[in-house]
Amino acid sequence: MKNVLLYIIISAVFFSTMEVVLKIAASGLDPFQMTFTRFFWGGLVLFPFALKELKRRNIKLCKEDYTYFMILGILGILFSMTFFQFGVIYTKASTAAVVFCINPMFTMLFAHFIAGEKITAKKGIALIISLVGLIFIMNPFNMASGENFKGILFSLTSAVFFGLYSAYGKRRIGKYSGIAQTSISFIIGSLILMCMLLFIGRPVISGITIDNIVLVIYVSIFVTGIGYFAYFMAMEKSNAVFASLVFFVKPALAPIFAVLILSESITWNVIIGILLILIGSYITLGTGKLLEKG
Repeated sequence: MKNVLLYIIISAVFFSTMEVVLKIAASGLDPFQMTFTRFFWGGLVLFPFALKELKRRNIKLCKEDYTYFMILGILGILFSMTFFQFGVIYTKASTAAVVFCINPMFTMLFAHFIAGEKITAKKGIALIISLVGLIFIMNPFNMASGENFKGILFSLTSAVFFGLYSAYGKRRIGKYSGIAQTSISFIIGSLILMCMLLFIGRPVISGITIDNIVLVIYVSIFVTGIGYFAYFMAMEKSNAVFASLVFFVKPALAPIFAVLILSESITWNVIIGILLILIGSYITLGTGKLLEKG
């Protein structure tokens, strides 16, 4: 149990610092370039463990498998994470972090149609509470200083696509394992994004300098690589529900890092929104199955 909690803490801390680091790095790097870089190298960090899982399961990938990973990569990297990067640029890091954390609610909706998972009354209540929390954060009729409606919409769009990515991934995650599916979809998705960068003339390597290389390494290797590795290790040693505590901690922890590092202000409506999203997440996770072995 101690190891599981350690993995959750590591993952939660890395994930909660992500928006702050991306916000700082955004001043010198193209948003598409940043997305490509962190998911390509993050996917490579996970790749040896992915190969180990595939070998353990005696899986030899074929054309159909790569097509599946390509669809995941397009949904998760090309769309969701690119929109996420723009969300971080155009609004506060704390707001982008909290808005993105409602992605499990969209996963629930999409999983109903893609994976045949029923939407129970409890899930429905959690969804409504989280959406009300989102409305409080957006506060469209009286936006606080530093907030940008476009940035919130980018973050929300990112959460929708990540929910679709997660729901579609439920179809075969039991076959490949979470770490293998994530690693390969990250790599393929980022390579597709790289081809797009080359085609439209956006930078791939240029712009990464001695001044920002530490930020790039941190968000690529530590946040995207080690963060996801710790998350899947927590899932492997407990269950998916308990590991999802990471996304329960993030809405509370990420704004703290934003205040301490970026000196962002947290307004009353954002505090209410965070509390409502936490309540929605709590209802979704439940209280009685956290410690069951998956």
